[in-house]
Amino acid sequence: MRRGVGGLTAALVLAAAGPLPAGAAPAADTAPPAASATPAALPLERFYDNVAVSDDARPGAADFDGTGASLSARDLAAAGWTPGRALTVQGARLTWPRRAPGEADNVRAAGQWVRLPGRGDALAFLVAGTAGDVTGGAGTVRYTDGTTTSYALTAPDWRTGPLATKAVALSHVNTPAGRLARRVRLYVVTVPLAAGRTVAAVRLPVAPALHVFAVSVRSPAPGWTGSWAASTGGHPAVGPWTDRTLRLVVHTSAGGRGVRLRFDNTFAATPVRIGAATVAVRTPGAAGAVPQATPVALSFGGAAGVVIPAGAQAVSDPLDFAVPAGADLLVGFHLPGPVTAAPVHRLGQQRSYLSEPGDHTGDVSGDAYTTVLTSRPLLTGVDVGGGSGAVVTLGDSITDGDRSTPDTNRRWPDVLAGRLLRQSAVPRYGILNHGISGNRVLADRYPGDGVSAEQSGVSALHRLDRDVFAQTGVRTLVVFEGVNDLLAGVRAAPLIEGLRTIAERAHTRGVRVLAATILPCGGHARCPAAVDAERTAVNRWIRSAGVFDGVLDFDAVVRDPAHPARMRAAYDSGDHLHPGDAGLAALGDSVDLRLL
Repeated sequence: MRRGVGGLTAALVLAAAGPLPAGAAPAADTAPPAASATPAALPLERFYDNVAVSDDARPGAADFDGTGASLSARDLAAAGWTPGRALTVQGARLTWPRRAPGEADNVRAAGQWVRLPGRGDALAFLVAGTAGDVTGGAGTVRYTDGTTTSYALTAPDWRTGPLATKAVALSHVNTPAGRLARRVRLYVVTVPLAAGRTVAAVRLPVAPALHVFAVSVRSPAPGWTGSWAASTGGHPAVGPWTDRTLRLVVHTSAGGRGVRLRFDNTFAATPVRIGAATVAVRTPGAAGAVPQATPVALSFGGAAGVVIPAGAQAVSDPLDFAVPAGADLLVGFHLPGPVTAAPVHRLGQQRSYLSEPGDHTGDVSGDAYTTVLTSRPLLTGVDVGGGSGAVVTLGDSITDGDRSTPDTNRRWPDVLAGRLLRQSAVPRYGILNHGISGNRVLADRYPGDGVSAEQSGVSALHRLDRDVFAQTGVRTLVVFEGVNDLLAGVRAAPLIEGLRTIAERAHTRGVRVLAATILPCGGHARCPAAVDAERTAVNRWIRSAGVFDGVLDFDAVVRDPAHPARMRAAYDSGDHLHPGDAGLAALGDSVDLRLL
């Protein structure tokens, strides 16, 4: 099927990024520029010309936006964003400027050439706009082979930009008149790079109200494949947990020699400390938190634990550990605490465990783990050594496994992963399940900030960068969303545009995109004939538009031939919206593995 590529939404627009996948618009590479036309590139900090951060006792020492307003040094420190602090956000490593409050700490984009050697899949910019959402065009990437590509960069406004995509939010604005309780934001925005080339330097766009604090090349981890993942759906109150150990049960897809784990402090306002962490294979066939052997300690930059700043993530050091394919791992981590709220994936469909007080990460029994958890706090990814890359399934409660039998791994992505392991005709990709119960394509259910009981996530469009493009080894995206939008009254046309945008953004990143048709929901209280008519229109477009690299016709798999607006009774969980185990198995079994 033809692959369509168009403009990006919200965070970035790629004007030209070298070779793109077949069917994409041709790249606008240019010949090497004349030596006299390109000034010497310098480190970003050499161009700092604006002061964004002030000491709360001396707010007049900074003027971020031209009105005398500035970021609070106290709030930044409370979030763990201290001068010189390395931050990993969306898989990119950035450094908060090593500047004291009142010193120049960012650059207003005006075409400066920044020295930035590196090789990767994207540029990552730590930015904010101060005159609304600011888009700067005519940015340029220069590669070591002399070629260049162009890009445009949008920095959301520091006061009014979307909370759903912010890296961190602060509670106050410093002004000459004093400290005001106003929510302000900073953003990490990524721009795709030409594949296979090494960056030498980057020319910033021309947009003086676009402020750049840091920039880096995001380097994908060669030799690693994502084996398990979960999306953060919200930031609810928990515990409180003080001196407690969590032992989470996760089910691998791909196996490999070597493991590393990812923990995310997404949506948080304060840092979280992990005192120690371990990994073990769960005893096959056993219930509970019993490891097959003594859990093996993880490290973070050589240390036993790690403090994760607000909005950032931590990836453990590579560990020589054999990870079986299709097996349960026990991931233990000690929280010295107190932890009163945490990033959480709510619907685990798998019992995990919370201990009595103490660091029990190394325990060889499960005796200390006396409390059952049905959600997954903090842990968002397990990578294994080697492998062939990963497939991300972006979805809602059906992908999340709602109404499947708990503790049995009967979600349709689990069924797909099992099929891959039992064959050799195509690579045995890792399957990364990024379904969130209640999620929508267009609207945020969780607003992206603050402690809330709402855990259905920000929209698929808003989480695409974090939950798809930043995933380890992602090659293919399966989009299976939209029913919650329709049930909320969204018409077919805007939903179609949202799905089209997802495909366009993924194609610009070189990611293959498959779309699944939306399942029938006749008989559900919120799914009258009018909703089914909109669903049918969306499915018709998915099948015929030629926007995707392949279509998974899940609607045709489960619908009742005698009543096409309803699910077959044998596949229905009973609520007429979610398939049960048999229906989920039918979905996973229907996927043509060659499309992956």
